[in-house]
Amino acid sequence: MRDRLVVGVTGASAPQLAIHLLTSLRQLGAVETHLVVSRAAHRTIELETGLRPADVAALADVCHQRGDIADSIASGSFPTMGMVVVPCSMKTLAGIAHGYSDDLLTRAADVCLKERRRLVLVTRETPLSLVHLRNMVTATEAGAVVLPPMPAFYHRPGSVDDLLAHITGKILDQFGIDHDLFPRWHGATQNTVRTGLT
Repeated sequence: MRDRLVVGVTGASAPQLAIHLLTSLRQLGAVETHLVVSRAAHRTIELETGLRPADVAALADVCHQRGDIADSIASGSFPTMGMVVVPCSMKTLAGIAHGYSDDLLTRAADVCLKERRRLVLVTRETPLSLVHLRNMVTATEAGAVVLPPMPAFYHRPGSVDDLLAHITGKILDQFGIDHDLFPRWHGATQNTVRTGLT
């Protein structure tokens, strides 16, 4: 049986992050993906990508209804390798940080914390208020990994897809999933030769 990875998508800007992750995981075939999408994410997906939420759901192996609190991923007895919330809104961050599980997405995240499973929060907001920062600290102290989608340029990205691939790769690294989505850093001399920098 393949390992299971829960993917939560919230209404924060940049649903493209989730789409790229799900597409990459489908291509890699390394894990079984379990998707849960918040109510606000349905609208954000339509506004920012032109896709239907059903198109995104089709990228996952299993799609769960956010209102079904009795679904499999709501229980610690359902084994998974963990969960990534991508993008993670500040509302969802606050709910996770303070144990307020009002839907299946936040309940699944709470399960990861209580079962000591990997929980990665790809928090999407800027600038950050003190409330946001404190919630990030609280979530981190509870065991989550806060992974803002910061673009990197050492690999000399030439497109938006290159930037998305780097973020997806950083997420996959957190779960030990092998990939070759971006060139790794091998030291200044080696990377200078590889990228043609002078």
